This record gives sequence, structure tokens and C-alpha cells, in this order.
Amino acid sequence: MKTPRPLPTPLADLPFTFQDAVDAGVSLRRLRHVALTSPSRGIRVPDDGMLPGPGSSPGPEFVAPYAGITACSAASHATAFTFWGFPGFLPGESSLIHLSRPDTMAIPRRRGVVGHVGQFFDDEIVCVDGLLVTSRSRTWLDNARRMSVDEITVVADHLIRVPRPVFEARTKPHCTLEDLAEMLDRHKGTPGIRKARIALERARVGSDSAPETRLRLALEDAGLPEPMLNVPTQLRAAVVRQPDLSYPEQKVAVEYDGDAHSSREQIVRDIAREEDFTTGGWVLVRVSKRHMENDGRAAVSKVRAALRGRGWSPIL
Repeated sequence: MKTPRPLPTPLADLPFTFQDAVDAGVSLRRLRHVALTSPSRGIRVPDDGMLPGPGSSPGPEFVAPYAGITACSAASHATAFTFWGFPGFLPGESSLIHLSRPDTMAIPRRRGVVGHVGQFFDDEIVCVDGLLVTSRSRTWLDNARRMSVDEITVVADHLIRVPRPVFEARTKPHCTLEDLAEMLDRHKGTPGIRKARIALERARVGSDSAPETRLRLALEDAGLPEPMLNVPTQLRAAVVRQPDLSYPEQKVAVEYDGDAHSSREQIVRDIAREEDFTTGGWVLVRVSKRHMENDGRAAVSKVRAALRGRGWSPIL
């Protein structure tokens, strides 16, 4: 078989639409060559292109041709969930592309696509590097139907988290509590909205990660007091620590130690941290992924024991 003529950049590496290729000067004969895969009408992918594997979520480069060729459509639901990097459970058929249109139009129908229609306000669709995608707050609501209240809360905490400029290139949270509340008020009656309202009531500013939110929710669900989140704590004259969760009245601090805490350097820092809390008269409870199994029962047990040891008792 004759070797096909190379495609122009960037068509040689990425999925593209039939029309984009014609506009770039690619011949119709070349577009019919067996070296190109056609996952959906009007779309071509080079044999070594970026087709997502089974069960994996398609990236923006693969989504863009689908959104571009389907008039007035935007990436939404599970696809937007992945695009925005939301933490936790991914709802829906993650390996398919979710596209949404206004409810005045027909639902998108093509191979490899899950189509949706709905009412959209102007600020609920944004353009990022040429790709139309539902906004973070709209994506949060759209996915609520397939998520548990805890999972919706995890994403809400992620959205309202105040960033740390030292580590991030932004100074404002992605959304405020008011932004999420307004989204719910705009779309009364949307499937999943009742769960989203409960999640919004449980959301708190201050969690730095999804595991911290899950830990907080597990403690509260077990009847323990609501902890403070990432509050700077004066331990000695020149020593200030910022525990993930804390109970200042009982002087109990709780830290979630993720995978990053297994390095030699971090172990040394963790020992110094624990010494600072002990010297300052605090009890430090360290929780790992293992303690969060079975709905966090082991973590709850450790924190409850520490609180009881400092005089706390549940209200009967």
C-alpha cells in the first residue's frame, strides 16, 4: 500500500474535523485513507493520534473537534468534570464525550457522544483555548444527579477554597458560596438539586483537599464537633502551625497525611511538626488513607479518643 502523504501540523497528531482538514489543503483522497480513523461522522484521527483508551476520559484535544462540529454545543457533565479537574468521583460515562445545547435545539446525537439540552445563562458557558465548556458552578450542578451528597460537598469545598498565592497562580476561589447558591436558584427543579442544596449547607471554606473534606464529613456524621479548618495556631512565641482540622478548646489538631508524607524529607518535617504541637500542649492526631476506609471509622475513633482525653463528651 502506498505511504500516504504526511498531514500538516497539527493534524498529524491530534483529532480534527473533516472541514478543518479541507481548509488546510488536505485532499479528499487523503482523508479517505485507511491510516485515518473515523470515530464519528466528520471527524478523523491519525492512527497514532490521541484516541482515549477504554474507561479513560477524553482530553480537551479530543473533545474540541466534537464540540466544534456540533453547532452551539459545549462540553458538559462528566467531560466538563474532567476538564476542570474536579476531585473525587467521576459521574456518568466518563469515556464518552458529553455535549450540551440550549433546550431550544435538538439534542446532540452522534457516535461517541452523550447529548444533553438545557437552559443556559450567558455566564454558564465559557471558552477556554477555543473550547466551549460549561462553567465550574454549572458543571457542579449538572453532575449532582449522579453523585452522593458527600461527593457533591467535596467538589463544593474545592470550588470555594481560598487559594494560597505562594503555591498557586491565582488569588481568588473559583466560586463563592453565593455563586453556588445562585446557580441553584436559577435552575429550580433540576435533577439532583435537592442533594446539591444539602451539600451546599455542608460546604465550608478552608479545606485544602478532597481527603480533608471527607475526613471532616466523617467526623461530623459520627457526632463529633465541627472542626476549624486550616487556621493558623500559635503554639509557642515563635512557632505557628496550621493544622488541617483543629479543636482549639480541647487543643486537639488533626492532620491528614497523604502519599507525599512518605518521603524522607517529609517524615523529618512531620516529626518536627508533632514535636511543636506536643511542646505547645496540643495533641496531634495523624490520619492516613488507611484510616479512611469503611467510612472513616478508624479516623473517627482516633479523633474521638483524643477529644475525650481532653475532656470532651457528646451531648446526650
